[in-house]
Amino acid sequence: MYQTITLKYWPNETSIKLNNAVVDLFIETEKKLLLKTNNKSNQYLYLDILNINNKNRLLRVILNQFKELVLDIIEINLSSTKVMNFSKKIWEIFIERASKKFLLQLEPEKNIAINKNHLSDKNNNLIDHLLIYLVFGSKYIQDDIFMFDKLHTPYNHIKILLENFIIIAGDIIMEKIIQYLNDSTNINKFLKKNNLCNKLYISKRSTILFLNNLKWQNLIESQVYATKYFYNERQKVCIISSKGIIKKYIYVSENRRKFRLNRIKIVFLFWLEVKDLIIPKIEKFIVQVAKYFLYCSINLFSNLILILIRIIVFYLNKYN
Repeated sequence: MYQTITLKYWPNETSIKLNNAVVDLFIETEKKLLLKTNNKSNQYLYLDILNINNKNRLLRVILNQFKELVLDIIEINLSSTKVMNFSKKIWEIFIERASKKFLLQLEPEKNIAINKNHLSDKNNNLIDHLLIYLVFGSKYIQDDIFMFDKLHTPYNHIKILLENFIIIAGDIIMEKIIQYLNDSTNINKFLKKNNLCNKLYISKRSTILFLNNLKWQNLIESQVYATKYFYNERQKVCIISSKGIIKKYIYVSENRRKFRLNRIKIVFLFWLEVKDLIIPKIEKFIVQVAKYFLYCSINLFSNLILILIRIIVFYLNKYN
């Protein structure tokens, strides 16, 4: 007997159904934050410098602050258009608020100023859509930005966006804290003083190595992989699984994404275009040449064997 699988869709517009879906989503996500949040994504995150307890604490702070953000948007009655237009500012304010909340739990007397520069450039393109889903429903999402009909948006899609948002926000907060502390001595001192440090990065040397790896990874990511994702209309997202934080990819239309191109990225995009246009033809040509060469080689080998057999037969007949 076959079991029917029912796909759960996100509500299309503001309603009690949407409110219940948002509450359920927050409860589910909160439970997920109790699971392992070890980084299993095969990439470095600034979050990795925290031990598990404090990483979970930061992610919970972000989730709670995000709940407040959603309520604030509903309370001040922002339209979906304004949410989209002011998404960068909302993102900056949110990071500042969540950072302060997290830091106040550690050092209430100390005020660490978070630098908001370049915050809007990092993964903001999915945050505005997440807010639209949660506050207004899927009907207000731009057409064709994701791979499915907006009126039939899977519930799990919003779950992915929320988990990705929480992880990215946490990563950026830790990045900004590290930037503020400036050098490895201050970073190490801050982490040890507040009992935040992951045991893997407890020494000054390991912290330096970790930060250097992150800088190198982010450089490659921004110059190469981000361009490739844009070209392939994919967006990298981080989600929380039973194994920990893992990396996945979702479709996002390139026509709806903001992407700044420099010379390196333009060259790389050109290379991707050339690769997609020319390389398949070259591969086809090489395959044809290889087939022809193989065919000729087999024929030549067969003929040589026949000639050899005839020579042997000739000499056998001659001496007999």
